[in-house]
Amino acid sequence: MQSAGNTLGSAMIQFTDVSVRFGERQVLKNISMTVPFGETLAILGGSGAGKTTILRLIEGLVQPDTGSIMVDGQEIVGLSEQQMTHVRNAMALVFQGAALFDSVTVRENVGYRLWDQGTLSEKTIESRIAESLHFVGLDDIAEAMPGELSGGMKKRVAIARALANHPRLILYDEPTAGLDPINTHIVKELICRLHGQEHVTQIVVTHDIETAYQVADHLIMIHQGEKIFDGTVSELKMSTDERVQAFLHPDAVLSASDEGVYSAAR
Repeated sequence: MQSAGNTLGSAMIQFTDVSVRFGERQVLKNISMTVPFGETLAILGGSGAGKTTILRLIEGLVQPDTGSIMVDGQEIVGLSEQQMTHVRNAMALVFQGAALFDSVTVRENVGYRLWDQGTLSEKTIESRIAESLHFVGLDDIAEAMPGELSGGMKKRVAIARALANHPRLILYDEPTAGLDPINTHIVKELICRLHGQEHVTQIVVTHDIETAYQVADHLIMIHQGEKIFDGTVSELKMSTDERVQAFLHPDAVLSASDEGVYSAAR
């Protein structure tokens, strides 16, 4: 499989003071972050924190109110839809629900973007489909229909579809949500393999702390639209920020709340 050809250490993604408001709601406030080529960033935060909005900004589906967003050295804020097409060709998104087309086979799902682009030969497309399905361990289901697959298999097909385009950047929206422990482990291992073997730049949006710990080179945490942490796994575990600790140890928050209620009752 073709790996990224960029020099590790330079920035694939660069956010500088990015803010987004939807109506009266401040979704993101002055977010700055850097994702070097070949690294995996995990974005942590609770529901509604603004994590998925970051992915939509990178794809150019949402425009920030203020700030700069650089993708592979190019400023994308203000680009037209046509101009964004070239930028998007270098990236792939793995949706939370896999988002497969139910009416076509696994093979057709994996290759649809390549056929749609119309730039590769049929032989090359078929080779990429086979290569991508092999990478996720699903060589024998090419002619199966999505309705015949488990949730975990669908997610792996979605990853194969992303890989078939040889992206330099893969975006994951809650990649392990709703999966059983075995398939959760498989998906995490695939993300790690893409980092270790292919050096693909990856951004993983998740609320699953264990997934983030296993796959990430570094992490950021978003709380109510603000970045409250940016660092390594070990630095996250040692953070003294009460908001970070509340996210990492919700059981402790509940215990403290229970003690307060008990004390008040006494």
